[in-house]
Amino acid sequence: MYGWIWRKLPGDTRAKLLAAALLVVVAGVVLWYAVFPLLEPAVTLDEVTVRR
Repeated sequence: MYGWIWRKLPGDTRAKLLAAALLVVVAGVVLWYAVFPLLEPAVTLDEVTVRR
């Protein structure tokens, strides 16, 4: 899959590296601001149920 993305990116190696880094940043931003807030009610990280 990564090879396919690399081949589809335009330009030389430097341009491909810049575009790949930009894709990673965009994916991170989408996850942080769109996907994770939707999943937060289902994943309760604040409720600790450890008993002695």
